[in-house]
Amino acid sequence: MNDPAHDIDVLVLGDARPDLTLRGGDLQVAFDVRERRVDLATLSLGGSGAITARGLARLGLRTGFIGVVGDDPFGRFASEELRRVGVDVSRTATDPSRPTGVRAVLSRGSERSFLTAPGTSGDLRLELVDIDLVRRARHVHIASYFIQAGLQRELPELLELVKEGGGTTSIDPNDDPADRWDGGLLTMLDRVDVFFANSAEVRRITGIDDIDVASESLAERGSILAVKFGQGGGMVLQGEEMIHREAVAVDIVDKTGAGDSFDAGFLAGFLAGWPLERCLRLAIVCGSLSMRATGGIDGQPTMEEALAALGEA
Repeated sequence: MNDPAHDIDVLVLGDARPDLTLRGGDLQVAFDVRERRVDLATLSLGGSGAITARGLARLGLRTGFIGVVGDDPFGRFASEELRRVGVDVSRTATDPSRPTGVRAVLSRGSERSFLTAPGTSGDLRLELVDIDLVRRARHVHIASYFIQAGLQRELPELLELVKEGGGTTSIDPNDDPADRWDGGLLTMLDRVDVFFANSAEVRRITGIDDIDVASESLAERGSILAVKFGQGGGMVLQGEEMIHREAVAVDIVDKTGAGDSFDAGFLAGFLAGWPLERCLRLAIVCGSLSMRATGGIDGQPTMEEALAALGEA
């Protein structure tokens, strides 16, 4: 049911950029001045925040996105791709002095390699966030926490604003390019309603190799913990409850952005008041179906498609 005081279901704060995916062919990085051919090149929306926001909109949620892009073709491309599916990008900042980030994805079978120019991807800070929009959102999701250095210091203040307005919050740390795996994250988990991480990130954040033990140590800090597995399944923990579910069978084309689509699916169920087990199943379905096309967005399902895959259509 829509709440007149919260006319946005989810406000995503994070990164937006294009992804250029090169697939198949002679995919080798070698500085020998020879031209090498690939089978396919695809330009699509990238960035954890942007992919999550688009996935939420595809599932029918009223979605807003705030990030920073440059005043360049890459920035206009990212904003337009979000706008095209109904995501409100009116508060996204444009910095004419900085380039929009871009990532090249080299994809060969199940193997991937990434070359990233971060650009404005980590430039978001609290002064650029429309606080009125924050108060109007039922839920605020922070994507790519580890690269949002300007936002990290001010995040406790932002989380408190959301709480005061009756909203809920979530964080997905994504990879840490500095390989420190901290940035004050652990001290904030008791203020966050849902914490997303893949199994490798859980191990690195905790320093514990056993995934169940590592996950339990994070869940003890108070958040619902939703863990994404590389093979497509996942688990969710809250208090003493731990639920595992297997992957959904799909013909995998590209795993890019699958974890972000997982986040979108889980949040859709969470905001609908579903039980955790059903939220997890929807998350896995959304992450799995997103892998059926090249890039992070073209395989993202509608809610009708996701429910059909769950056998609930």
